[in-house]
Amino acid sequence: MPPRILLFTCLAMLAFAGNSLLCRLALRETEIDAASFTAIRLLCGALTLWLLLRLKQSRQPIAGNWFGALALFTYAAAFSFAYLQLDTGTGALLLFGAVQLSMLLWGLLRGERLGLLASLGTALASFGLLALLLPGASAPPLSAALLMLLAGVAWGTYSLLGRGLGDPLAVTAGNFLRASPLAVLLALVLLPQLTWDAPGLCYALLSGAITSGVGYAIWYSALPGLRASQAATVQLSVPILAMLGGSLLLSEALSLRLTLSAVAVLGGIALVLGAKQRAGS
Repeated sequence: MPPRILLFTCLAMLAFAGNSLLCRLALRETEIDAASFTAIRLLCGALTLWLLLRLKQSRQPIAGNWFGALALFTYAAAFSFAYLQLDTGTGALLLFGAVQLSMLLWGLLRGERLGLLASLGTALASFGLLALLLPGASAPPLSAALLMLLAGVAWGTYSLLGRGLGDPLAVTAGNFLRASPLAVLLALVLLPQLTWDAPGLCYALLSGAITSGVGYAIWYSALPGLRASQAATVQLSVPILAMLGGSLLLSEALSLRLTLSAVAVLGGIALVLGAKQRAGS
């Protein structure tokens, strides 16, 4: 892998994990509420992506559509409200697991067939998520966990809707622009409950501009140099990076249940991706 592609890939994974860390940090340590965080993140992300598109000096117009924008808004809102109660690593694992499993399910509905190894991997990943949700002292709050699973399904849907729609940066910029008014509307509905302070506002701006806007742009720059299997496999690092970040920066405990669930989910998905790679070679 060329050094440039390797660098961009590492930076993109750090940005994706950073989204979870910044959201959890803002909602736990500052006065900002989830609706305000969502609105600021999407608005700032839209502006950043639009500026990046203009800086490319490309004639590519703003793209995307309202279906993609609705999926993006659902992901961003559910993501923020879930992190009111979830630790960073738990949220990232639920999100990532739901994204991958929902996309696998879509492939099955479209007629894709899994071999024995891929079927075992899917079962293992599903079991890992289920084990994390079972009642117990270290189980995450069910309502928050379900919200994060919804965020994962929404992001998986958004990814599927974006396939083949043209320049990824133009599509994402257009979807962010369309999703922003939905986030503002949500904030207006919850207006009496809105709160924020300077640190919370800074975290939301960083999430929108850096870990979302610039992070996505870096990822799109790396993708042409990666095989599909590489692009999928490297994202297995995101929940691990989020767990480490939450543990180091927020003193969040790495429980045995979370660790075993992470091994099951990420290991299962790795089996599926490995089976697909062999089938395609």
